[in-house]
Amino acid sequence: MTRIARLGWDVGGAHVKLAAFGFEGGLKAVRIVPCPVWKGADNLREAIRSLRAEFAADVPSAVTMTAEVADLWPDRRSGVIGTAAILMEELSGAPLALFAGPEGFVPAEQAVAHADSIGSANWYATAAVLAHLLPGGLLIDIGSTTADIIPFSSGRVTARGFTDAERLASNELIYTGAARTPVMALAQEAPFGGRWLPLMAEHYATTADIYRLTGDLPEGADLHASADGGPKTEEASARRLLRMVGHDLAPGGLAPARALARHLSEAQLHRLSRAMDCVASAQENEIDLIVGAGVGRFLAARLAERRDVTYLDLANVLTDDESLAAAAADCAPAVAVGLLAAALTA
Repeated sequence: MTRIARLGWDVGGAHVKLAAFGFEGGLKAVRIVPCPVWKGADNLREAIRSLRAEFAADVPSAVTMTAEVADLWPDRRSGVIGTAAILMEELSGAPLALFAGPEGFVPAEQAVAHADSIGSANWYATAAVLAHLLPGGLLIDIGSTTADIIPFSSGRVTARGFTDAERLASNELIYTGAARTPVMALAQEAPFGGRWLPLMAEHYATTADIYRLTGDLPEGADLHASADGGPKTEEASARRLLRMVGHDLAPGGLAPARALARHLSEAQLHRLSRAMDCVASAQENEIDLIVGAGVGRFLAARLAERRDVTYLDLANVLTDDESLAAAAADCAPAVAVGLLAAALTA
C-alpha cells in the first residue's frame, strides 16, 4: 500500500471524487465513483466507504461538498449537516476538515456553525489554487452536470457570487454539463429533415448521447445509467436522440442523428458563451487566459479558440505525473482541496 499523507474529497450529489497525496506533496492517485445521493444516504455512505478502503485508516481528509443540494435533504443547510455526519461516521479515526470557501477549513464537528460557507464551495477551492499559481484568467470547469465560470486575478478569486443562488444570478454557475444534462434543457427546437422541430419535453436523451455521437465524450465521463437504461453505443445514443424530435432510428440513420447532435452541441456552447461574456463584462481587465477543467473542458477549449484567447488545460497545472494529469483535471476540486490543506500544514 502506497504511503499517503492526505486525502482530498469532492463529495457531490452525483459523484464522489478522491485525490490522494504523498508525504512529499505530490499527487499519487485520483478516484471517482458514481453516487446518486438523491436515491438515499446509503449510496453516499457506500461510495465514501469504497474509496476510503484503499488507504490506511489514519490518513487525514480535507473535504468539499455539493451533496447537500440533492433532494434527499429538506434544505441545503440540512444537507450540509447530514453529509458532514456521514463523513464523520465513514472517515472516523483520522482528522477530518471541511472546506468553507473564504473561511478556509473548519473541523467537521463545526459544520452547523459554518453550513452556509461549506455548502457548494468546491468551485472556490479550484479557483483559489489557480489564483496563487497564475496572474489572472477565467476558470471554466464543465462537469457532467454543471459548469462553473470563475474569474481570478492578482492572487484572489474575483467571483461576484458565492451561494448557488448568487452564482446562478451572475452567470458564474450554469446548470449544463457534458453528460447528465437532459437534451430538452438545451433548446426548444432543432432542425431536422428540412424543418424546425420542437424538442419533446421528455427525458429521452442526455448530453452524453450528443457527445458520444460527435466523438467528444471523454472516457469515464458517463458513469450513470443512460436516460432509458439502455446501452452506451452510438446506435443507442442515436435512437435516444432521435426520439427527442419524434423520429426512430432507421437503417443508415446515424448521419441525421449526428447532425442533430452537432446542432445541439452548438446550442449548449452558445449558452456557455453567453454566460462567459456576462462574467467577463464584470471584470476590470480583459480576459486573456481560459483555464479548462472537468470532463467537459473540451467545450472550454472551443470557447477559447473562438475568441482567440490563450487556453490552458488544468491537466497541465495540478500534477507533473502524466498518468494522473487528465484525471486530476476531471476531478479538480478534490485535488485542489487537498493542495490547499497541504499548504496549511507546510
